[in-house]
Amino acid sequence: MKKELLMGTALVSTLGAASIAEAVTATMSGNHQTGVEFDSPTGGTDTNAQVNDNNFTVSLSETTDGGMTISSSFKVMDENTKEDYDAGFTLAFTDGSKLDVLNAGNASSSHAVSVPGSAGAEGVTVTSSNLAPTGLDFMNASTALGVEYHTAADFLGDGLTMSFSASTDTGAAAVPTYRTDSHVAIGATYVTDFGDTTVTIGAGYSDSEGSDSQTAPTADNNGIHVGLSAVTGDLTVAVGFADGEQAGLSDNGSDEITADVVKAGVKYVTGDLTFNVGIASGDAQDNTIGSSGGNDDAQDVTSASVSYAVASGVTAILGYTTVEASDEGASTDDGSAWYIGANMSF
Repeated sequence: MKKELLMGTALVSTLGAASIAEAVTATMSGNHQTGVEFDSPTGGTDTNAQVNDNNFTVSLSETTDGGMTISSSFKVMDENTKEDYDAGFTLAFTDGSKLDVLNAGNASSSHAVSVPGSAGAEGVTVTSSNLAPTGLDFMNASTALGVEYHTAADFLGDGLTMSFSASTDTGAAAVPTYRTDSHVAIGATYVTDFGDTTVTIGAGYSDSEGSDSQTAPTADNNGIHVGLSAVTGDLTVAVGFADGEQAGLSDNGSDEITADVVKAGVKYVTGDLTFNVGIASGDAQDNTIGSSGGNDDAQDVTSASVSYAVASGVTAILGYTTVEASDEGASTDDGSAWYIGANMSF
């Protein structure tokens, strides 16, 4: 209840008491990416298909007489969800700090280091029972009723920024499918220079609680991640590691995992060409909710791409991904995929 009151007070006091001098400023952005994927699963049938990714976003912002900026956005078209109106409000203060209110997300995810991989839209589909993750923020669940505070730059020291987030229960009755009820999280990014190299270190911790009306989970969503990125001129090298637990997986939301992920990647830009190479290795022990022991799943993904800037806002992409996977300890769903296409952004 205290969390709900604090969130409501923050929203009312900052929006209701604000003095807006002019109409809200709206800007538009988006992209249209289309191409062909050539999928070659081991032991399966080769397939070819057109792959699209279209996004159109409207961003809204205005500054109060006191200098605070209020912003929000909505996505009116997306190839997968068709629309996304769930964004809350971001309040940017004059000291450089920010507060996200409603659908604020998870502070741990906000500081996950970006690790290069293929820029293409190709991928190899593994069986739905293979629950091994390949992302650094797989355990960072939150609810829509949340806030996230971002500090200004150089918080407590040069090059350091931090975020803190929390969300609360919606109050709805528990259902047979596991759901996240609340979370608390913290994340930090530190940036420094070593000669000609800029080094970025990102880390985060998240702890969530959830419910299931049938069987209580052995472990909720929780875990840590840490990553490092080094940029020297046109060369970027990055690595990351994550370890944690995740509940509510599989088609019916009745599984939970204990997992870890290791990622590494390199990006090099020369003229109009960008080369990406990345690897991701995820291992998980999956169980039905409320049980322990379980079986081992794994995914080892290697990807690479070449991107060419054809014109301003237009990029041609050639990508390749190969996957080695095992489900319940048995090798399955290995394969590779190519992608060739173009992205137009505005």
